[in-house]
Formats: sequence, C-alpha cells, structure tokens
Amino acid sequence: MTNIEIRVRNVYNDLSNSEKKAADYFLADVQRLFRQPIAQLAESAGVSQVAWVRLAKAIGFDGLKDMKRSLIGELNNGTAEDQDQGRHIFTDIKDYSGLSDVFMAIKSSSMRSIEDTISLLNADTVDEVVQRLIEARSVKLFGVGASALVAEDFYNKLLRIGSNVCFSHDGHIQLTYAANARDGDVCFFISHSGMTREVNEAFDIASQAAGATMVSLTRLGKNPLAAKADFELYTSSPEVDHRSGAMSSRISQLIVIDVLFTAMASRDYDNVIRNLFRSSESCRTYRKV
Repeated sequence: MTNIEIRVRNVYNDLSNSEKKAADYFLADVQRLFRQPIAQLAESAGVSQVAWVRLAKAIGFDGLKDMKRSLIGELNNGTAEDQDQGRHIFTDIKDYSGLSDVFMAIKSSSMRSIEDTISLLNADTVDEVVQRLIEARSVKLFGVGASALVAEDFYNKLLRIGSNVCFSHDGHIQLTYAANARDGDVCFFISHSGMTREVNEAFDIASQAAGATMVSLTRLGKNPLAAKADFELYTSSPEVDHRSGAMSSRISQLIVIDVLFTAMASRDYDNVIRNLFRSSESCRTYRKV
C-alpha cells in the first residue's frame, strides 16, 4: 500500500461527501489516476473536478498533478515489503471464534499501525524535533487518558538520560507547568484526535511563552492541535467503533516516541550511554541476584 493510500484512509472521515466519493474511486483502483484525465475522473466518481483537487490538498499536496507525481514515484520505487503491508488489516473488537483469531487480529492491527505510522514520518521534521529536544532548557509533556500513558513512557525515557523533563497525570498540574513554559522549552502535546480539550487548553496557555517550541503528536488529518503546532508528528491508526482504535493509536504513538528517543541517543551517544549506565546502577541494589 502506498503512502498516499494510507494518507487518504487516515483523513477519510474528515472529508466532505464529494471528497469521500473521489477517495472511494481512487482507493478502488489507484491506477485510474493515470489512465483518466481529471474531467473523466470527476465524471466517473460522480463529483466535480474541484472535489479531486480538494482531496489532493487534504492529504498535503498542492493539487492533483502534485499527487500524481508523488504516486508515480512511490509505485516506481515500491518494494515487496510495501505490497505486504496490504496483508495486514485493522480489526475491531468483536466476537472471535477463539484465542488464535484474537492473536492474529491483534498482530495484524499492530503491524499495520506500525508500518503505516513509520511511512508517515517526515525525516526533516523528526530531525528538527530531535535537535530541539536535545537542546531544550526543559521538556514539558502533555497528554490525558491513553495518551498520558505514552507521555509517561517518554518521560521515563528522557529522565533516564538526564533530560530536564516534567510530566504529571494530573491535568491541573499540566496546566501549571504549561503556564510556566519559557523560551528554550520544548512543549510536547499528545492527543490521538488532536481535539482533546485539556491538551488544547494546555497548548493555548503554553503558546503564550515566546520562544517555546510547540510539538504535536496526533493522527493524520484535520485537527486543531496539529494546525497550531510548530512541528507536527503524525500517526496512523484505524477509525473503528469500539476499543481497538485506542489500542492501535497507543502503539503508533509509542513507535514515534521510540523513534525520537533512539534518534536522540544516537546523536548524543556517549553522553546518553553514561547517563543510562548511571540510571541502571542507581537501582542495582533492588535487583535480585
């Protein structure tokens, strides 16, 4: 599955009805984009030409021609691994026939979430965020619910390598350290939907600090959190009816956190290794021999 197909699937629920028709027509056979001019695409999908242009812009392109150029590049550079991605499908919680089906469903959803999220990461954005994290006066993490678990994981990782980092599950405490954001801080906001009220409120408070770097980690698509961040990091996970969406979104968020942490460690390897060793040694007396 191409990156463009992944993007279309992720923003699908944010599209207008006419854009969804264009998206459905595209996803049914991506090769149609090359076989038919825009006028024929519009007629066949039962929409206007403008709907196709808007679809292209919804997934980050300047227009349909730009989308076509990128799709050609992806298809020409496609690998067997890219094709294998299509074998992994997202599943919702349902009445499975047995544990073996549960095992395979969770495996499939997790693998698809990881593969699609990695394909959405922009190397230049990740590179800049990593550098800001390394140079930060302090790193302030924000997230509630399942996203708070991801923020706590990042907090624990950064704490072990000596970063000046703060996080609390208490939403009021998050508002407090948002109010104290300063120049040189990195404020990192995690919300799958990008619409979590508490996280957006903390963002608005922290953004009043001139010079603080604002980073968002959300699903791909239109959302207020990503729209106002300095740097946007995106994850891919399915839109489903019940709880499997929360599972896959957590996994995809953790993958991004692991990418950031590993990149930080690689860039400042000697210092990170020393700090990790000291952190490990501090707990040695509590380990069983």
